[in-house]
Amino acid sequence: MRTIVASLLCLAAVVGVADAQERARAIFAGGCFWCMEPPFDKLDGVVSTTSGYTGGRTTAPTYEQVSAGQTGHAEAVEIVYDPGKVTYAQLLGVFWRNIDPLTPNAQFCDTGSQYRAAIFVEDETQRRLAEESKRAVAQRLGKPIVTEVVPLTAFYRAEDYHQEFFQQHPEQLYCQFVVSPKIAKFRKAFLAKLKP
Repeated sequence: MRTIVASLLCLAAVVGVADAQERARAIFAGGCFWCMEPPFDKLDGVVSTTSGYTGGRTTAPTYEQVSAGQTGHAEAVEIVYDPGKVTYAQLLGVFWRNIDPLTPNAQFCDTGSQYRAAIFVEDETQRRLAEESKRAVAQRLGKPIVTEVVPLTAFYRAEDYHQEFFQQHPEQLYCQFVVSPKIAKFRKAFLAKLKP
């Protein structure tokens, strides 16, 4: 009996390690995180999205601090994904389609450095892919891109009421007039990559 229990525990540990190896993460800032979560949530291969804050100097900031521009943080989204189903390069494609890469410290109606567009990279591969995609966007648009590619230092999860905000409050005016059009644009461009 002990041998069976020990074998099952070992098997569970191996399965847990294998499952963890099939996960990676990307962290993007592109204005209000309410706008950034929904397109990624609908993408096949994305396991989860989490709204949060990154890129600043304050440890464990609050929404009030970040939105007041007191922390140096940007509103961002952490995307946990299965690289066997969706690649980091494909996530970058979704990111670029959902932001304004030409305007510093603002995205659409949201202004301030907390709404800047940025790609927060965790390793050299992410940095290389992010820089390559940024050059491709600059070439396509024929203009300089202000979106930052910077090393990730820490990611702080936003308060619970920000998580899955669009799904919880689709009737909210901001969701109707800002988020919904972004989702429609995303669906049209990435129809083949949507979750079944």
